[in-house]
Amino acid sequence: MTSEGDMKKRRRYYTPEEMALHNCAEDCWVSVFGKVYDLTEFIAANRGPLAQPIILMSGKDVSHWFDEKTKYVRMHIDPETNLRLPYLPMGRFLHVPPAFPSSAWRTDFGTPWWQDADLCIGALSQKTRVVRIINALTRQADELIVPTEETIDEIQDRCLSYNAHAASYTWKSLREGKFEVLDMAKTLAENGVIDELDNFKMLDPKPEGFPPEETDLTESEKRIVEEANRYDESDIHAEYIPELVLYYNDDLTVA
Repeated sequence: MTSEGDMKKRRRYYTPEEMALHNCAEDCWVSVFGKVYDLTEFIAANRGPLAQPIILMSGKDVSHWFDEKTKYVRMHIDPETNLRLPYLPMGRFLHVPPAFPSSAWRTDFGTPWWQDADLCIGALSQKTRVVRIINALTRQADELIVPTEETIDEIQDRCLSYNAHAASYTWKSLREGKFEVLDMAKTLAENGVIDELDNFKMLDPKPEGFPPEETDLTESEKRIVEEANRYDESDIHAEYIPELVLYYNDDLTVA
């Protein structure tokens, strides 16, 4: 679940799913070696044939266009000229020089776009996780895809798109049979919320400590566990989605 406003907010990390939404000339993102670039205004100012390869790859990773060591366009020996030239299977794109000298080629653009820090809006997550956010008061549940690198605070910020008062809740997770308060400055892993999907093919379909002893839980927590325990056996991976439970605080934040 991602709103338009949420998409415009700059973050430290973006998921591939987020980046894929920016897939046209009027809203163009690409990633290069783990960095995400918003090229929307750049493309608008440089429309023409050289922008087409970038537009065609908008919303995707274009690291294969570049050499990881030099951070420049990949080179090859041209079979026709026997010269070392940029390798451009989709055609030449903006800031790549022509194969031969040309008076139309301008070199005053400064830093090429794929190295321009001003165009970089964050990093592409190296791994994502699905989390289930459960409101203990309403028992409404929402599933989010989040970067593993994000803190709980940053995950909370993502929730503001559908719950303007997300900061008015105490965040907890089930660990060793008890609902423990999460450290908002730490990631899921740092909070001890392990990625059970890594063990998806293991024989035991239940995460360790789940379900907890009912005597350790409040009535509200028992209902949450009971509802979480209902699953479709044909989609057993749902059991491995970590659940973050939001407990309402009596001090609503300003929306």
